[in-house]
This record gives sequence, structure tokens and C-alpha cells, in this order.
Amino acid sequence: MKILIPENKKLVYETTITMRWGDMDAMGHLNNAAYFRYMEVARIDWFHSIGFPPNPQGEGMVIANAFCNFYKQFEYPCDVLTQMYVSEPGSSSFETWVTMAKSDAPDVICAAGGATTVWVDFVAQKSKPIPDYMRKILEK
Repeated sequence: MKILIPENKKLVYETTITMRWGDMDAMGHLNNAAYFRYMEVARIDWFHSIGFPPNPQGEGMVIANAFCNFYKQFEYPCDVLTQMYVSEPGSSSFETWVTMAKSDAPDVICAAGGATTVWVDFVAQKSKPIPDYMRKILEK
């Protein structure tokens, strides 16, 4: 199943990740699991950049699901440009999207994925409404 990234989204973060030798699989290209790790790096770095690092004693964001569409291979050595987007928030969740391209060919998307992100109270282990200060970051 191919899930498409919507046109209506907001760019919130961009970073470059250097592919490591150990990120390759036996075929000599980026292992499929590493794509999810790169999306995680972009998401966690974005959380830190907006002042919401993971805090197991408070509240914050977790993902409920994740997907990735693979279009072109990354081969070592390579710097991967990741761009993180968000869509309009619901009451307690919002969609995050990540595109991945070679940093020397930023207009050629090699992979694109995303996740449903839920705002939670970590101690109570329950979702809760997205706070107003976070909603302002998410809205266009």
C-alpha cells in the first residue's frame, strides 16, 4: 500500500543525516529499517528544536503508526536531506511527514514517510488534547 503525502502541509524542520557504513544492507544500499531511524532522528530533533524533548515524567508526543514509501536507493557514502512536515492537528493527534533526498540532489525524493503523532500524558499513559502552545506551532 502506498500512502501519499498531502499537498496541504507545513515544513517545520530540516536536517541532514550522514549515512553510516553500518546503515547498509547486504545489497549495498540503505537498509529499510534505517529509513525509519532517519525519520525518528528528524522527529526527535524537531521536538528538541521546539522545546519539547521526550520527558517520560510529563507529557509530549508519541507515534501511533508509521509508514515509508521507497522510491530510489541511497548508497554509501551519502548525506540524506530530511524535511519534516506536519498537517493540521486534530484534538489530540496530528500527522507528521518526512521526505528524504540526497543532499546533492534535494529535488529528487528517494523516500517519503510519516506517522500519526499523538499528544499523551506519559505518567497516566493516556492521550490528551494538544495544548494551545503546541497547536500554534502546528497550525499554518
